[in-house]
Amino acid sequence: MAIPATQMRPGMIIKFKDELHLVFSVEHRTPGNLRAFIQAKLRNVRTGGMFVERFRSPDPIERVIVDEIKMEYLYNDGDDYYFMDQQTFEQTNLKRETLGDAVEYLTPNLLISVSIHDGKPVGIELPTSVEMTVVETEPGIKSATASSVTKPAKMETGLVVQVPPFINEGEKIRVDTAEGAYMSRA
Repeated sequence: MAIPATQMRPGMIIKFKDELHLVFSVEHRTPGNLRAFIQAKLRNVRTGGMFVERFRSPDPIERVIVDEIKMEYLYNDGDDYYFMDQQTFEQTNLKRETLGDAVEYLTPNLLISVSIHDGKPVGIELPTSVEMTVVETEPGIKSATASSVTKPAKMETGLVVQVPPFINEGEKIRVDTAEGAYMSRA
């Protein structure tokens, strides 16, 4: 379904250069006496690569309608990640290259949205934050209070997050999935 570039919105899936892309952000620009254009940040659904593309306002954009299915992350076996549909209990597996950096936030029983196009899973949408367990970090400092000092902490998935000095191994913390940053204790 074709729409003008001015109707692009973040979260939409579009077909661009014969590949599916997630619209990450959209900015309308009108530089001085030049023609207005739309600058969109796109993420290639297959490769996970991000890039910025400019469109003229009347350019036709092919919008792709995808189905969102709530699924629960179960486990991974090498580069295969297994999810279960919450309604039908059917299992689906996605490859690491489809998931990209999202694999660093997948903890067992995490509920996510899987985007389906033409009966095939094309990507996932993570919650804004996830609870993770610290498996490795330097010992905490008793007298430490929240300050600008941080230390690296390795999570159960291998993700390394900068945390305040009072966080210890074995603690659960909340991590922002957009930035991979410490938010709070869980």
